[in-house]
Amino acid sequence: MNLKYRLLIILGLIIASVWALFPRNTVERVKRNGEFVYDTVRRVPLKRGLDLQGGMHLALEVDESKGAIVDKSEAINRALKVVRTRIDQFGVSEPVVQKAGNDRIIVELPGIDDPRRAQDVVQKSAFLEFQITDKTQALEKTLPRLDALLKGKTVARSNTKAAAVKDSSAPAGIQSLLTSDTTKSKKDSAAKSDSAKTDTAAAVGGPGAFSKLLSPGGMPGEYYVAKGDVDLVTHYLDLPEVQAILPPGKVVRWSADTSSVGAKIFRGIYVLDQKPIITGEYLTDAKPNSSPTEGNLVEFQMNNEGARRFRTETSRHIKDYMAIVLDQRVVGRPPVIQGAIGSRGQITMGGKDLQAAQDLALVLRAGSLPVPLKVAEVRNIGASLGKDSIQKGVTAGAIAVLLVVIIMLGYYRFSGLLAVLGLGLYMLYTLAALAGFSAVLTLPGLAGFVLSIGIAVDANVLIFERIREELERGKTVRTSIDEGFRHAMSAIIDSNVSNALTAAILYQYGTGPVRGFAVTLLAGIAASMITSIFVVRTFYMIWLSRSRDAQTLSI
Repeated sequence: MNLKYRLLIILGLIIASVWALFPRNTVERVKRNGEFVYDTVRRVPLKRGLDLQGGMHLALEVDESKGAIVDKSEAINRALKVVRTRIDQFGVSEPVVQKAGNDRIIVELPGIDDPRRAQDVVQKSAFLEFQITDKTQALEKTLPRLDALLKGKTVARSNTKAAAVKDSSAPAGIQSLLTSDTTKSKKDSAAKSDSAKTDTAAAVGGPGAFSKLLSPGGMPGEYYVAKGDVDLVTHYLDLPEVQAILPPGKVVRWSADTSSVGAKIFRGIYVLDQKPIITGEYLTDAKPNSSPTEGNLVEFQMNNEGARRFRTETSRHIKDYMAIVLDQRVVGRPPVIQGAIGSRGQITMGGKDLQAAQDLALVLRAGSLPVPLKVAEVRNIGASLGKDSIQKGVTAGAIAVLLVVIIMLGYYRFSGLLAVLGLGLYMLYTLAALAGFSAVLTLPGLAGFVLSIGIAVDANVLIFERIREELERGKTVRTSIDEGFRHAMSAIIDSNVSNALTAAILYQYGTGPVRGFAVTLLAGIAASMITSIFVVRTFYMIWLSRSRDAQTLSI
Protein backbone atom coordinates (compact mmCIF):
# COMPACT_ATOMS: atom_id res chain seq x y z
CA MET A 1 0.00 0.00 0.00
CA ASN A 2 1.17 3.51 -0.79
CA LEU A 3 2.83 5.36 2.14
CA LYS A 4 0.41 8.27 1.76
CA TYR A 5 -2.64 6.06 2.26
CA ARG A 6 -0.99 4.32 5.20
CA LEU A 7 -0.44 7.64 6.95
CA LEU A 8 -4.03 8.72 6.26
CA ILE A 9 -5.35 5.48 7.78
CA ILE A 10 -3.18 5.90 10.91
CA LEU A 11 -4.22 9.55 11.24
CA GLY A 12 -7.88 8.62 10.83
CA LEU A 13 -7.58 5.97 13.56
CA ILE A 14 -5.97 8.52 15.87
CA ILE A 15 -8.74 11.07 15.30
CA ALA A 16 -11.46 8.42 15.81
CA SER A 17 -9.76 7.19 19.00
CA VAL A 18 -9.45 10.68 20.47
CA TRP A 19 -13.10 11.36 19.66
CA ALA A 20 -14.17 8.11 21.35
CA LEU A 21 -12.17 8.91 24.50
CA PHE A 22 -13.05 12.60 24.75
CA PRO A 23 -15.65 13.33 27.47
CA ARG A 24 -18.48 15.42 26.04
CA ASN A 25 -21.87 16.82 26.86
CA THR A 26 -24.95 15.44 25.14
CA VAL A 27 -28.53 16.68 25.24
CA GLU A 28 -30.79 13.87 26.39
CA ARG A 29 -34.32 13.41 27.68
CA VAL A 30 -34.04 12.71 31.40
CA LYS A 31 -36.57 12.29 34.21
CA ARG A 32 -36.60 15.04 36.83
CA ASN A 33 -39.14 15.23 39.66
CA GLY A 34 -41.42 12.78 37.88
CA GLU A 35 -41.35 14.68 34.56
CA PHE A 36 -39.24 14.19 31.45
CA VAL A 37 -37.18 17.19 30.39
CA TYR A 38 -34.31 17.80 27.99
CA ASP A 39 -31.06 18.46 29.79
CA THR A 40 -27.32 18.39 29.21
CA VAL A 41 -25.73 15.15 30.38
CA ARG A 42 -21.99 14.64 30.85
CA ARG A 43 -20.87 11.38 29.21
CA VAL A 44 -17.64 9.71 30.40
CA PRO A 45 -16.43 7.19 27.80
CA LEU A 46 -14.60 4.88 30.22
CA LYS A 47 -16.35 4.27 33.52
CA ARG A 48 -14.83 2.50 36.48
CA GLY A 49 -16.16 -0.74 37.90
CA LEU A 50 -17.34 -1.65 41.39
CA ASP A 51 -13.83 -2.40 42.58
CA LEU A 52 -12.56 1.03 41.50
CA GLN A 53 -15.47 3.40 42.20
CA GLY A 54 -18.34 1.54 43.89
CA GLY A 55 -21.96 1.78 42.79
CA MET A 56 -25.48 0.68 43.74
CA HIS A 57 -26.36 -2.29 45.96
CA LEU A 58 -29.78 -3.98 45.76
CA ALA A 59 -31.02 -6.84 47.91
CA LEU A 60 -34.07 -8.62 46.46
CA GLU A 61 -36.39 -10.99 48.31
CA VAL A 62 -39.43 -13.05 47.37
CA ASP A 63 -42.60 -11.02 47.88
CA GLU A 64 -44.88 -13.45 49.70
CA SER A 65 -47.61 -10.84 50.21
CA LYS A 66 -49.04 -11.98 46.85
CA GLY A 67 -49.14 -15.63 47.87
CA ALA A 68 -47.08 -18.20 49.74
CA ILE A 69 -44.11 -19.77 47.91
CA VAL A 70 -43.70 -23.52 48.48
CA ASP A 71 -40.06 -23.96 47.43
CA LYS A 72 -38.47 -20.58 48.00
CA SER A 73 -34.91 -21.73 47.25
CA GLU A 74 -35.85 -23.14 43.84
CA ALA A 75 -37.88 -20.01 43.05
CA ILE A 76 -34.87 -17.80 43.86
CA ASN A 77 -32.63 -19.93 41.61
CA ARG A 78 -35.00 -19.46 38.67
CA ALA A 79 -35.47 -15.75 39.40
CA LEU A 80 -31.68 -15.34 39.54
CA LYS A 81 -31.34 -16.35 35.87
CA VAL A 82 -34.00 -13.84 34.79
CA VAL A 83 -32.52 -11.00 36.85
CA ARG A 84 -29.03 -11.69 35.51
CA THR A 85 -30.32 -11.64 31.90
CA ARG A 86 -32.14 -8.36 32.52
CA ILE A 87 -29.07 -6.71 34.06
CA ASP A 88 -26.90 -7.85 31.13
CA GLN A 89 -29.39 -6.32 28.65
CA PHE A 90 -29.76 -3.18 30.79
CA GLY A 91 -26.35 -2.10 29.55
CA VAL A 92 -24.44 -2.20 32.85
CA SER A 93 -20.99 -3.71 32.49
CA GLU A 94 -19.27 -5.73 35.20
CA PRO A 95 -22.37 -6.20 37.42
CA VAL A 96 -22.51 -8.56 40.39
CA VAL A 97 -25.65 -10.73 40.46
CA GLN A 98 -25.54 -13.57 42.97
CA LYS A 99 -27.65 -15.58 45.39
CA ALA A 100 -27.32 -14.85 49.12
CA GLY A 101 -28.64 -17.61 51.34
CA ASN A 102 -31.82 -19.34 50.20
CA ASP A 103 -34.15 -16.37 49.92
CA ARG A 104 -32.23 -13.34 48.66
CA ILE A 105 -30.58 -12.06 45.45
CA ILE A 106 -27.79 -9.48 45.65
CA VAL A 107 -27.36 -7.09 42.70
CA GLU A 108 -24.47 -4.60 42.56
CA LEU A 109 -24.30 -2.15 39.67
CA PRO A 110 -21.24 0.07 39.09
CA GLY A 111 -21.74 3.77 38.44
CA ILE A 112 -25.48 3.49 37.77
CA ASP A 113 -27.03 6.81 36.63
CA ASP A 114 -30.72 6.04 37.26
CA PRO A 115 -31.25 3.93 40.42
CA ARG A 116 -35.07 4.13 40.20
CA ARG A 117 -35.08 2.78 36.66
CA ALA A 118 -32.74 -0.06 37.66
CA GLN A 119 -35.08 -1.09 40.49
CA ASP A 120 -38.09 -1.06 38.18
CA VAL A 121 -36.36 -3.21 35.56
CA VAL A 122 -35.21 -5.76 38.15
CA GLN A 123 -38.54 -5.96 40.02
CA LYS A 124 -40.98 -6.03 37.11
CA SER A 125 -42.61 -9.44 36.78
CA ALA A 126 -43.25 -9.04 33.02
CA PHE A 127 -45.96 -11.70 32.80
CA LEU A 128 -47.67 -11.01 29.47
CA GLU A 129 -51.20 -12.17 28.60
CA PHE A 130 -53.58 -11.52 25.71
CA GLN A 131 -57.22 -11.63 26.87
CA ILE A 132 -60.52 -10.92 25.11
CA THR A 133 -62.73 -8.25 26.67
CA ASP A 134 -66.10 -9.44 27.96
CA LYS A 135 -68.94 -8.92 25.47
CA THR A 136 -71.70 -10.66 27.48
CA GLN A 137 -72.29 -7.78 29.94
CA ALA A 138 -71.49 -10.21 32.72
CA LEU A 139 -70.61 -7.46 35.21
CA GLU A 140 -73.83 -5.49 34.57
CA LYS A 141 -75.84 -8.60 35.41
CA THR A 142 -74.16 -8.92 38.82
CA LEU A 143 -74.28 -5.21 39.76
CA PRO A 144 -77.65 -5.46 41.61
CA ARG A 145 -76.26 -8.26 43.82
CA LEU A 146 -73.03 -6.30 44.42
CA ASP A 147 -74.95 -3.16 45.37
CA ALA A 148 -77.16 -5.13 47.73
CA LEU A 149 -74.14 -6.78 49.35
CA LEU A 150 -72.27 -3.49 49.90
CA LYS A 151 -75.31 -1.52 51.09
CA GLY A 152 -74.64 -0.34 54.63
CA LYS A 153 -71.08 -1.75 54.67
CA THR A 154 -68.60 0.62 56.34
CA VAL A 155 -65.10 0.85 54.87
CA ALA A 156 -62.11 3.11 55.44
CA ARG A 157 -61.29 5.18 52.39
CA SER A 158 -58.48 7.65 51.72
CA ASN A 159 -58.84 10.89 49.78
CA THR A 160 -55.66 12.19 48.26
CA LYS A 161 -55.15 15.50 46.54
CA ALA A 162 -55.24 14.82 42.83
CA ALA A 163 -53.00 16.44 40.27
CA ALA A 164 -54.43 17.01 36.83
CA VAL A 165 -52.72 14.92 34.17
CA LYS A 166 -52.84 16.25 30.66
CA ASP A 167 -53.56 13.55 28.11
CA SER A 168 -54.58 14.45 24.59
CA SER A 169 -55.59 10.85 23.88
CA ALA A 170 -58.67 10.76 26.14
CA PRO A 171 -60.87 7.70 25.53
CA ALA A 172 -63.93 8.29 23.40
CA GLY A 173 -66.25 6.96 26.09
CA ILE A 174 -65.24 9.67 28.55
CA GLN A 175 -66.71 12.58 26.61
CA SER A 176 -70.21 11.16 27.00
CA LEU A 177 -69.74 10.89 30.73
CA LEU A 178 -69.52 14.64 31.15
CA THR A 179 -73.22 15.12 30.44
CA SER A 180 -74.48 12.39 32.76
CA ASP A 181 -75.79 12.96 36.27
CA THR A 182 -73.38 10.34 37.54
CA THR A 183 -70.41 12.29 36.23
CA LYS A 184 -71.77 15.52 37.70
CA SER A 185 -71.90 13.98 41.15
CA LYS A 186 -68.38 12.64 40.65
CA LYS A 187 -67.15 16.09 39.68
CA ASP A 188 -68.55 17.51 42.91
CA SER A 189 -66.91 14.77 44.97
CA ALA A 190 -63.64 15.19 43.07
CA ALA A 191 -63.65 18.94 43.75
CA LYS A 192 -64.09 18.25 47.44
CA SER A 193 -61.31 15.67 47.32
CA ASP A 194 -58.98 18.08 45.54
CA SER A 195 -59.47 20.72 48.22
CA ALA A 196 -58.18 18.33 50.86
CA LYS A 197 -54.59 17.21 51.14
CA THR A 198 -54.80 13.72 52.64
CA ASP A 199 -57.52 12.44 54.93
CA THR A 200 -59.02 9.12 55.91
CA ALA A 201 -62.72 8.72 56.67
CA ALA A 202 -65.36 6.03 57.04
CA ALA A 203 -67.52 5.57 53.94
CA VAL A 204 -70.86 3.79 54.28
CA GLY A 205 -72.17 2.08 51.18
CA GLY A 206 -75.61 3.32 50.19
CA PRO A 207 -77.94 2.51 47.31
CA GLY A 208 -75.87 1.63 44.25
CA ALA A 209 -72.69 1.50 46.38
CA PHE A 210 -70.72 -0.22 43.63
CA SER A 211 -72.52 0.63 40.39
CA LYS A 212 -72.45 4.39 41.01
CA LEU A 213 -68.62 4.27 41.00
CA LEU A 214 -68.48 2.86 37.46
CA SER A 215 -69.09 4.64 34.19
CA PRO A 216 -69.35 2.64 30.94
CA GLY A 217 -66.59 3.03 28.37
CA GLY A 218 -66.65 2.92 24.62
CA MET A 219 -66.18 -0.83 24.15
CA PRO A 220 -67.54 -4.07 25.63
CA GLY A 221 -66.15 -4.80 29.09
CA GLU A 222 -64.68 -1.30 29.53
CA TYR A 223 -65.50 1.03 32.44
CA TYR A 224 -63.99 4.13 33.97
CA VAL A 225 -63.52 5.07 37.60
CA ALA A 226 -62.73 8.54 38.91
CA LYS A 227 -59.25 8.66 40.37
CA GLY A 228 -60.59 9.55 43.81
CA ASP A 229 -62.68 6.36 43.81
CA VAL A 230 -59.97 3.93 42.63
CA ASP A 231 -58.90 2.93 46.15
CA LEU A 232 -62.49 2.31 47.20
CA VAL A 233 -63.27 0.17 44.14
CA THR A 234 -60.03 -1.77 44.66
CA HIS A 235 -61.03 -2.40 48.28
CA TYR A 236 -64.45 -3.64 47.22
CA LEU A 237 -62.97 -5.99 44.61
CA ASP A 238 -60.59 -7.47 47.19
CA LEU A 239 -63.42 -8.48 49.53
CA PRO A 240 -63.96 -12.30 49.48
CA GLU A 241 -67.74 -11.92 49.40
CA VAL A 242 -67.47 -9.61 46.36
CA GLN A 243 -65.13 -12.00 44.57
CA ALA A 244 -67.65 -14.78 45.14
CA ILE A 245 -70.34 -12.77 43.33
CA LEU A 246 -68.19 -11.66 40.39
CA PRO A 247 -68.99 -13.43 37.09
CA PRO A 248 -67.37 -16.87 36.79
CA GLY A 249 -64.82 -17.25 34.01
CA LYS A 250 -64.11 -13.49 34.06
CA VAL A 251 -61.39 -11.35 35.65
CA VAL A 252 -61.28 -7.64 36.41
CA ARG A 253 -58.10 -5.77 35.50
CA TRP A 254 -57.16 -2.11 35.97
CA SER A 255 -55.61 -0.09 33.16
CA ALA A 256 -51.94 0.82 33.54
CA ASP A 257 -52.66 4.42 32.47
CA THR A 258 -54.96 7.26 33.46
CA SER A 259 -56.79 9.72 31.21
CA SER A 260 -58.25 13.11 31.96
CA VAL A 261 -60.95 15.44 30.75
CA GLY A 262 -60.26 18.90 32.07
CA ALA A 263 -59.29 18.51 35.71
CA LYS A 264 -61.08 15.17 36.13
CA ILE A 265 -58.86 12.09 36.05
CA PHE A 266 -60.13 8.61 35.20
CA ARG A 267 -58.62 5.15 35.37
CA GLY A 268 -59.89 2.41 33.12
CA ILE A 269 -61.04 -0.95 34.44
CA TYR A 270 -61.77 -3.94 32.21
CA VAL A 271 -63.74 -7.17 32.51
CA LEU A 272 -61.87 -9.86 30.57
CA ASP A 273 -62.17 -13.54 29.77
CA GLN A 274 -60.23 -15.32 32.49
CA LYS A 275 -58.45 -17.69 30.12
CA PRO A 276 -55.90 -15.84 27.97
CA ILE A 277 -55.76 -16.72 24.29
CA ILE A 278 -51.95 -16.78 24.62
CA THR A 279 -49.22 -15.74 27.09
CA GLY A 280 -45.74 -14.30 26.76
CA GLU A 281 -44.04 -17.67 27.29
CA TYR A 282 -43.89 -18.07 23.49
CA LEU A 283 -42.24 -14.67 22.95
CA THR A 284 -38.75 -14.84 21.44
CA ASP A 285 -37.87 -11.19 20.79
CA ALA A 286 -39.07 -7.67 21.58
CA LYS A 287 -37.78 -4.36 20.22
CA PRO A 288 -38.73 -0.72 20.91
CA ASN A 289 -39.85 1.43 17.99
CA SER A 290 -41.63 4.70 17.22
CA SER A 291 -44.54 5.38 14.89
CA PRO A 292 -45.73 8.82 13.67
CA THR A 293 -49.35 7.79 14.27
CA GLU A 294 -49.16 5.47 17.31
CA GLY A 295 -46.17 6.95 19.14
CA ASN A 296 -43.71 4.73 20.98
CA LEU A 297 -44.38 1.02 20.87
CA VAL A 298 -42.81 -2.41 21.39
CA GLU A 299 -42.74 -4.87 18.52
CA PHE A 300 -42.63 -8.53 19.55
CA GLN A 301 -42.12 -11.85 17.83
CA MET A 302 -43.22 -15.35 18.86
CA ASN A 303 -41.84 -18.78 18.11
CA ASN A 304 -43.50 -21.19 15.69
CA GLU A 305 -45.78 -22.77 18.27
CA GLY A 306 -46.81 -19.38 19.64
CA ALA A 307 -47.47 -18.06 16.14
CA ARG A 308 -49.69 -21.06 15.37
CA ARG A 309 -51.70 -20.64 18.57
CA PHE A 310 -51.96 -16.88 18.19
CA ARG A 311 -53.18 -17.20 14.59
CA THR A 312 -55.76 -19.85 15.56
CA GLU A 313 -57.13 -17.95 18.56
CA THR A 314 -57.29 -14.52 16.90
CA SER A 315 -59.07 -15.99 13.87
CA ARG A 316 -61.84 -17.07 16.28
CA HIS A 317 -62.22 -13.56 17.66
CA ILE A 318 -62.43 -11.35 14.57
CA LYS A 319 -63.99 -7.96 15.48
CA ASP A 320 -63.53 -8.65 19.20
CA TYR A 321 -61.42 -6.43 21.45
CA MET A 322 -58.17 -7.95 22.75
CA ALA A 323 -56.55 -6.57 25.91
CA ILE A 324 -52.77 -6.75 26.27
CA VAL A 325 -52.20 -7.43 29.97
CA LEU A 326 -48.76 -7.00 31.56
CA ASP A 327 -48.46 -7.97 35.22
CA GLN A 328 -52.27 -7.88 35.56
CA ARG A 329 -52.47 -4.34 34.15
CA VAL A 330 -54.01 -3.53 30.77
CA VAL A 331 -51.47 -1.73 28.59
CA GLY A 332 -53.14 0.92 26.40
CA ARG A 333 -56.67 0.52 25.10
CA PRO A 334 -57.58 -2.93 23.78
CA PRO A 335 -57.40 -2.96 19.97
CA VAL A 336 -59.95 -4.59 17.65
CA ILE A 337 -58.81 -7.85 16.04
CA GLN A 338 -59.19 -7.15 12.33
CA GLY A 339 -57.73 -10.44 11.16
CA ALA A 340 -55.71 -13.46 12.22
CA ILE A 341 -52.41 -12.46 13.84
CA GLY A 342 -49.31 -14.61 13.32
CA SER A 343 -45.84 -14.46 14.81
CA ARG A 344 -45.54 -10.67 15.03
CA GLY A 345 -47.44 -8.02 16.94
CA GLN A 346 -46.97 -4.75 18.79
CA ILE A 347 -47.78 -3.10 22.11
CA THR A 348 -48.48 0.65 22.03
CA MET A 349 -47.12 2.58 25.01
CA GLY A 350 -50.04 5.02 25.38
CA GLY A 351 -48.00 8.23 25.25
CA LYS A 352 -45.07 6.95 27.33
CA ASP A 353 -41.54 7.87 26.29
CA LEU A 354 -39.09 5.76 24.30
CA GLN A 355 -37.15 4.75 27.42
CA ALA A 356 -40.30 3.09 28.79
CA ALA A 357 -40.61 1.17 25.51
CA GLN A 358 -36.94 0.14 25.75
CA ASP A 359 -37.39 -1.09 29.33
CA LEU A 360 -40.55 -3.03 28.45
CA ALA A 361 -38.80 -4.67 25.49
CA LEU A 362 -35.87 -5.53 27.76
CA VAL A 363 -37.93 -7.32 30.41
CA LEU A 364 -40.02 -9.12 27.79
CA ARG A 365 -36.86 -10.46 26.11
CA ALA A 366 -35.42 -11.55 29.46
CA GLY A 367 -38.64 -13.35 30.40
CA SER A 368 -41.05 -13.07 33.29
CA LEU A 369 -40.02 -13.62 36.87
CA PRO A 370 -41.19 -16.98 38.28
CA VAL A 371 -42.00 -15.27 41.61
CA PRO A 372 -42.65 -11.63 42.56
CA LEU A 373 -39.63 -9.85 44.04
CA LYS A 374 -39.40 -6.88 46.36
CA VAL A 375 -36.45 -4.62 47.18
CA ALA A 376 -35.40 -5.40 50.75
CA GLU A 377 -32.42 -3.06 50.76
CA VAL A 378 -30.95 -0.39 48.51
CA ARG A 379 -27.80 1.61 49.22
CA ASN A 380 -24.69 3.05 47.65
CA ILE A 381 -21.42 1.17 48.11
CA GLY A 382 -17.82 2.34 47.94
CA ALA A 383 -14.91 0.90 45.97
CA SER A 384 -14.42 -2.71 47.06
CA LEU A 385 -10.65 -2.68 46.77
CA GLY A 386 -9.85 0.49 48.66
CA LYS A 387 -7.54 3.33 47.64
CA ASP A 388 -4.33 1.52 48.65
CA SER A 389 -5.06 -1.54 46.52
CA ILE A 390 -6.06 0.60 43.54
CA GLN A 391 -2.92 2.72 43.83
CA LYS A 392 -0.69 -0.35 44.08
CA GLY A 393 -2.35 -1.93 41.06
CA VAL A 394 -1.90 1.19 38.93
CA THR A 395 1.73 1.50 40.10
CA ALA A 396 2.46 -2.13 39.18
CA GLY A 397 0.99 -1.57 35.71
CA ALA A 398 3.05 1.59 35.16
CA ILE A 399 6.25 -0.18 36.25
CA ALA A 400 5.54 -3.08 33.87
CA VAL A 401 5.02 -0.71 30.93
CA LEU A 402 8.17 1.24 31.83
CA LEU A 403 10.28 -1.94 31.96
CA VAL A 404 8.98 -2.99 28.54
CA VAL A 405 9.96 0.39 27.10
CA ILE A 406 13.45 0.25 28.65
CA ILE A 407 14.09 -3.30 27.40
CA MET A 408 12.93 -2.49 23.87
CA LEU A 409 15.06 0.65 23.66
CA GLY A 410 18.12 -1.01 25.23
CA TYR A 411 18.02 -4.21 23.17
CA TYR A 412 16.66 -3.08 19.79
CA ARG A 413 17.74 0.59 19.86
CA PHE A 414 16.28 2.51 16.88
CA SER A 415 13.96 -0.32 15.92
CA GLY A 416 12.92 -0.52 19.58
CA LEU A 417 12.07 3.19 19.44
CA LEU A 418 9.74 2.54 16.50
CA ALA A 419 8.12 -0.26 18.50
CA VAL A 420 7.67 2.07 21.50
CA LEU A 421 6.02 4.68 19.25
CA GLY A 422 3.73 1.97 17.94
CA LEU A 423 3.07 0.94 21.54
CA GLY A 424 1.82 4.45 22.33
CA LEU A 425 -0.68 4.23 19.48
CA TYR A 426 -1.58 0.72 20.59
CA MET A 427 -2.59 2.01 24.03
CA LEU A 428 -4.68 4.76 22.43
CA TYR A 429 -6.45 2.35 20.06
CA THR A 430 -7.15 -0.18 22.83
CA LEU A 431 -8.70 2.37 25.18
CA ALA A 432 -10.78 3.75 22.30
CA ALA A 433 -12.03 0.24 21.48
CA LEU A 434 -13.03 -0.27 25.12
CA ALA A 435 -14.86 3.07 25.10
CA GLY A 436 -16.62 2.07 21.88
CA PHE A 437 -17.92 -1.10 23.54
CA SER A 438 -18.95 0.87 26.69
CA ALA A 439 -16.58 -1.26 28.76
CA VAL A 440 -16.06 -0.56 32.45
CA LEU A 441 -12.51 -0.39 33.77
CA THR A 442 -11.81 -2.83 36.61
CA LEU A 443 -8.57 -4.02 38.15
CA PRO A 444 -8.74 -7.37 36.26
CA GLY A 445 -9.40 -5.34 33.11
CA LEU A 446 -6.33 -3.22 33.74
CA ALA A 447 -4.35 -6.44 34.25
CA GLY A 448 -5.57 -7.65 30.86
CA PHE A 449 -4.53 -4.31 29.37
CA VAL A 450 -0.98 -4.62 30.74
CA LEU A 451 -0.78 -8.25 29.56
CA SER A 452 -1.87 -7.26 26.07
CA ILE A 453 0.97 -4.71 25.99
CA GLY A 454 3.37 -7.63 26.40
CA ILE A 455 1.57 -9.44 23.57
CA ALA A 456 1.89 -6.36 21.34
CA VAL A 457 5.63 -6.14 22.01
CA ASP A 458 6.02 -9.88 21.45
CA ALA A 459 4.90 -9.44 17.84
CA ASN A 460 7.56 -6.79 17.30
CA VAL A 461 10.18 -9.05 18.88
CA LEU A 462 9.37 -11.79 16.33
CA ILE A 463 9.63 -9.29 13.46
CA PHE A 464 12.89 -7.76 14.70
CA GLU A 465 14.57 -11.16 15.16
CA ARG A 466 13.61 -12.17 11.59
CA ILE A 467 15.03 -8.86 10.31
CA ARG A 468 18.29 -9.56 12.14
CA GLU A 469 18.52 -12.99 10.53
CA GLU A 470 18.01 -11.52 7.06
CA LEU A 471 20.69 -8.84 7.69
CA GLU A 472 23.16 -11.49 8.85
CA ARG A 473 22.61 -13.30 5.54
CA GLY A 474 23.90 -10.20 3.76
CA LYS A 475 20.63 -8.87 2.38
CA THR A 476 19.99 -5.15 2.03
CA VAL A 477 18.18 -3.19 4.77
CA ARG A 478 15.03 -2.71 2.68
CA THR A 479 14.90 -6.39 1.69
CA SER A 480 15.60 -7.52 5.26
CA ILE A 481 12.71 -5.42 6.59
CA ASP A 482 10.32 -6.74 3.94
CA GLU A 483 11.38 -10.35 4.52
CA GLY A 484 11.28 -9.95 8.30
CA PHE A 485 7.66 -8.82 8.28
CA ARG A 486 6.66 -11.45 5.71
CA HIS A 487 8.24 -14.44 7.46
CA ALA A 488 7.11 -13.42 10.98
CA MET A 489 3.50 -12.94 9.88
CA SER A 490 2.42 -16.58 10.29
CA ALA A 491 3.87 -16.88 13.80
CA ILE A 492 2.22 -13.57 14.85
CA ILE A 493 -1.17 -14.64 13.51
CA ASP A 494 -0.95 -18.07 15.16
CA SER A 495 -0.07 -16.66 18.59
CA ASN A 496 -2.73 -13.91 18.45
CA VAL A 497 -5.47 -16.25 17.25
CA SER A 498 -4.76 -18.71 20.07
CA ASN A 499 -4.85 -15.87 22.62
CA ALA A 500 -8.05 -14.48 21.10
CA LEU A 501 -9.76 -17.90 21.27
CA THR A 502 -8.82 -18.22 24.94
CA ALA A 503 -10.15 -14.72 25.66
CA ALA A 504 -13.37 -15.48 23.75
CA ILE A 505 -13.98 -18.59 25.86
CA LEU A 506 -13.41 -16.58 29.04
CA TYR A 507 -15.90 -13.98 27.82
CA GLN A 508 -18.52 -16.55 26.85
CA TYR A 509 -18.46 -18.58 30.06
CA GLY A 510 -17.08 -16.07 32.56
CA THR A 511 -18.93 -13.46 34.60
CA GLY A 512 -18.06 -10.16 36.23
CA PRO A 513 -14.29 -9.53 36.52
CA VAL A 514 -13.43 -12.52 34.30
CA ARG A 515 -15.45 -11.01 31.45
CA GLY A 516 -13.80 -7.63 32.02
CA PHE A 517 -10.39 -9.27 31.69
CA ALA A 518 -11.47 -11.03 28.48
CA VAL A 519 -12.91 -7.89 26.87
CA THR A 520 -9.77 -5.89 27.53
CA LEU A 521 -7.56 -8.71 26.27
CA LEU A 522 -9.57 -9.06 23.03
CA ALA A 523 -9.42 -5.31 22.38
CA GLY A 524 -5.69 -5.36 23.06
CA ILE A 525 -5.05 -8.27 20.69
CA ALA A 526 -6.90 -6.51 17.86
CA ALA A 527 -5.01 -3.26 18.48
CA SER A 528 -1.65 -5.07 18.69
CA MET A 529 -2.19 -6.65 15.27
CA ILE A 530 -2.77 -3.20 13.79
CA THR A 531 0.18 -1.48 15.47
CA SER A 532 2.84 -4.22 15.28
CA ILE A 533 2.18 -5.17 11.65
CA PHE A 534 0.74 -2.03 10.03
CA VAL A 535 1.92 0.95 12.08
CA VAL A 536 5.52 -0.14 12.80
CA ARG A 537 5.95 -1.15 9.15
CA THR A 538 4.74 2.31 8.14
CA PHE A 539 7.34 3.87 10.46
CA TYR A 540 10.02 1.79 8.72
CA MET A 541 8.75 2.96 5.33
CA ILE A 542 8.98 6.61 6.44
CA TRP A 543 12.56 6.05 7.61
CA LEU A 544 13.51 4.25 4.38
CA SER A 545 11.99 7.05 2.25
CA ARG A 546 14.22 9.56 4.04
CA SER A 547 17.33 7.33 4.12
CA ARG A 548 17.35 5.82 0.64
CA ASP A 549 21.06 4.89 0.86
CA ALA A 550 20.92 3.37 4.36
CA GLN A 551 23.42 0.49 4.60
CA THR A 552 22.83 -0.43 8.26
CA LEU A 553 19.87 -0.63 10.62
CA SER A 554 20.05 -0.05 14.36
CA ILE A 555 18.47 -3.26 15.59
